Amino acid sequence: MSLISENIKYLRKKIGLTQEQFAERINIKRSLVGAYEEGRADPRISNLIRMATVFGTSVDILINKDVSRLSDEELNVSKFKRGKEVLAITVDENQRENIELVPQKAAAGYLNGYADPEYIQELPKFKLPILPTNATYRAFEISGDSMLPILPGTIIIGEYVDDIRQIKNGKTYVLVTKTEGIVYKRVFNYIADNGKLFLVSDNRQYAPFQVSIDDVLEVWASKAYISVQFPDAKDSNEVSTEQLASIVLDLQKEIIKLKEQTKK
Repeated sequence: MSLISENIKYLRKKIGLTQEQFAERINIKRSLVGAYEEGRADPRISNLIRMATVFGTSVDILINKDVSRLSDEELNVSKFKRGKEVLAITVDENQRENIELVPQKAAAGYLNGYADPEYIQELPKFKLPILPTNATYRAFEISGDSMLPILPGTIIIGEYVDDIRQIKNGKTYVLVTKTEGIVYKRVFNYIADNGKLFLVSDNRQYAPFQVSIDDVLEVWASKAYISVQFPDAKDSNEVSTEQLASIVLDLQKEIIKLKEQTKK
């Protein structure tokens, strides 16, 4: 058997699931679990993501490491995984994943139903053939003008990020959060420093703010957008990534000063 086959079998038994129970958790047939564990079939990336989520580890570890030789601390990256349940998705009649759309009017409901397969099943769905097929996508209709020239009503298509540490500084993401709701922002990753993310708007009229990783339910990396409105010509309100980074650093300095003042 291959390394990944051995890893799937080892971890399934480690968490105390039968093949039937494990198949139900990742929404596939039991026979396919058997084929994976016997090395007769290779899991597609979407199934690898769901399996890694159930195991509380990463796809990279699942594919490249002999998990039987890893300590629980080395294996368990669940602190940085988004949510404790398997990512809910929908597929078409050919078992190809759909892109589910979360309209503005459904944003509040999504905070409660994001992990509920029945809720996700009721969302509008579509396909976008230009996107690579080895990832899971979701679409979010944004509101407000904090990310101009991306206009209110634009649909942002995001690729699922299962490990929050993968966030890259200065890139745009859709974050599903407990306190701020669904937000589309440019994100700066300071998890290693203080366990927080800094969220910055492209529209300088909006102040940056920070969120704790414990507040984040899902992360979707922006890959495309759909709009029926074309943005206006570039104006003075737009800001470069370098300027945004400077804003974030200034904000951090202010936070440090406030903490020092409170200690006195």
